[in-house]
Amino acid sequence: MTTEAMIAPTGDTETPRYRVAVRALCEFTARSGDLDLRFTPAPTAQQGIAGHQVVAARRGEHYEHEVALEGRYGALIVRGRADGYDPTLGRLEEIKTHRGDVDAMPANQRALHWAQAKVYAALLCRERGLERVEVALVYFDIEQQRETVLAETMDRPALDVFFTEQCERFIDWAEQEMTHVATRSQRLEQLSFPHADFRPGQRSLAESVYKAISTRRDLMLQAPTGIGKTLGTLFPALKAMPAQQLDRVFFLTARTTGRRLALEALTTLGLADSGKENDSGVRTLELIARERACEHPELACHGDSCPLASGFYDRLFDARQAAVQQGFLDHDSLRRVARAHRVCPYYLGQEMAHWCDVVIGDVNYWFDTSAMLYALAQQHQWRVSLLIDEAHNLVERGRGMYGAEFDQGRFAAARRDAPAALKRPMDRVWRQWKALLREHDGDYVCLEAPPRKLFNALSQFVTALGDWMVDSPVALESALLEAWFDAMQIARIAELAAEIDDSHYLFDIERRGRNATLSLRNVVPAPLLAPRFRAAHAAIVFSATLSPGHYYRDQLGLGSATPWLEMTSPFTACQLEVHLDDHVSTRYRDRGASLSPVAKLMADQFRQRPGNYLAFFSSFDYLEQVSNALAGHAPDVPQWSQARRMSESERDAFLARFTQGGKGIGFAVLGGIFGEGIDLPGERLIGAFIATLGLSQFNPVNEQMKARMETLFGDGYRYAYLYPGVTRVVQAAGRVIRSPEDRGVVHLIDDRFRRRDIQALLPGWWALPPRG
Repeated sequence: MTTEAMIAPTGDTETPRYRVAVRALCEFTARSGDLDLRFTPAPTAQQGIAGHQVVAARRGEHYEHEVALEGRYGALIVRGRADGYDPTLGRLEEIKTHRGDVDAMPANQRALHWAQAKVYAALLCRERGLERVEVALVYFDIEQQRETVLAETMDRPALDVFFTEQCERFIDWAEQEMTHVATRSQRLEQLSFPHADFRPGQRSLAESVYKAISTRRDLMLQAPTGIGKTLGTLFPALKAMPAQQLDRVFFLTARTTGRRLALEALTTLGLADSGKENDSGVRTLELIARERACEHPELACHGDSCPLASGFYDRLFDARQAAVQQGFLDHDSLRRVARAHRVCPYYLGQEMAHWCDVVIGDVNYWFDTSAMLYALAQQHQWRVSLLIDEAHNLVERGRGMYGAEFDQGRFAAARRDAPAALKRPMDRVWRQWKALLREHDGDYVCLEAPPRKLFNALSQFVTALGDWMVDSPVALESALLEAWFDAMQIARIAELAAEIDDSHYLFDIERRGRNATLSLRNVVPAPLLAPRFRAAHAAIVFSATLSPGHYYRDQLGLGSATPWLEMTSPFTACQLEVHLDDHVSTRYRDRGASLSPVAKLMADQFRQRPGNYLAFFSSFDYLEQVSNALAGHAPDVPQWSQARRMSESERDAFLARFTQGGKGIGFAVLGGIFGEGIDLPGERLIGAFIATLGLSQFNPVNEQMKARMETLFGDGYRYAYLYPGVTRVVQAAGRVIRSPEDRGVVHLIDDRFRRRDIQALLPGWWALPPRG
């Protein structure tokens, strides 16, 4: 276990010891009462560090900053770093940065801060032989740069009693956890592969993952569909846990289907046993989005509004114990535990992230600006292995996580109905916005420098609204709350953009009719993702489309020496018949002329081999034009189409048309919801038509992206257009062959598919027709 692991053996063979950080101890023992989110959100980690530095700089030269402390109670070792100690005043300080009115802080949150301060004070008295110490909570407002100090002189006996009480409340749980870790290690050492043999290429995949984790190296894997990537990465990662003393394995994915496959893989490995006595299995947690987990989305998150927030911490202990006994906590299991104990399932899931060995969730949980799993790993210094599924999506997802926008229409709607108390800060934002628009005319403008005056006004609005909401909670769906979230994200992203090279961001204004939008666009997420990769013991980045390797290294922030491996495909060329329909151009200027030829070749293929097909196009407009052309040319061919905005039930209905023995063509947009992540094996899908090279739309934004890529990498067209486009094509074609028994056909419809540089990016196992 690592130095600051939440619970770990000390290596003392005579007396077992358990280690816990002061913050983790107090969060376990000193929280009570309601869950209450009304207080203004905490500053970012960077702002918190800066605030601590400001306070420390104001103290005298004898002030001790970040004081390392440690103490024992029975089998427990408690350790941490007190924020500051002034030996001349005999004052120990616990510094908390905040925004807004500190007097509005919930009482139970203040009590938690006092508990941390008192535990640090007890450890300080023990270590330095002090009989008394002044204990101070220092609340530092990062907006006003103002301190609020609450201080009380405490003697050593009273602090010892308090320290003992906290340890007594925790020690039974600590012993349970150490028993669990020992049992987990034994279980994983004995874990065997669940099938008689590996699939072709799967053994090599698993060995590469195990070796990378064992040597603490990141690894990029291009592993084709059908090889069994999920099981082939989870199995070796779990096997490596005992020997590498890993605390957690995080399986991160951008799609719901990825979470489902990971849960199925753990079930296949025999690690989904639930409710076993003494917690003898590997604990698994599925994290889902708050909007899906919330039982009362119409209510605010505090005890005066939501019954599941009222008394949340008073019921948490029993709910947590029931959850660890459950062991396998997918969404449904966690919800059942939460309902049984009348607590919020979403925040129970957040709590259980502290105590589960395998956590399955969205990539945001590690890479986002406020990523919970990353924060926990940093707080407790866990050794973590990351398994990042469908990693090609992390480029766009990273740009989205580290981007923000100011939408004039959304802010105007919030401003119209805002209370009088918020009129001044919102008017200030509006004036700065209008001044920016007057300064920059045109439908699209890329700014040479970020608009700092607008950003400052938005930060002031965030503070004002946060203060107001303490006494006047806002419904979750309100326009005012949405404007607040938007403003907080802009402020956060503006700070990040200022910390890295400006060339990695675009600041632009787009006008559409009477509204305009300011976008903070991340061009290359690498500088922001790289620290998250470095924080992990090892990161396994895998996808069926992770080529070319240098492109993904550059975009994701992986080191230039990160190995890139391609696994042998389990499929053979005879399974997939590939046609290069190079007599057609799907370029925008040629689309009108392409409609009839595309409709004809689709009809000819369908009549030659009736069955289910998917047809992919670059846009909804092009899709609709070809659909109409096919209906006129071959009205007997059944067809159905993806709509511009589809509900979950409508998406399910679209896929339900692909039945065994069914016949028809489903029309979809390349790169959309049906372009990857769907599984239609056997006769449910026997072919695909891809009538596009997959290139992003030619527009001012993408041209700016291209120019910036050219500056950074000297290959703007490929980085901005070609590489992402071909990835979409290969992902779409990958829907056809899903198992060694499948047989199918793919039509690549565009003359550019004959180019050697494009063919070099297509899967090596495809048998392409010879050049004519």
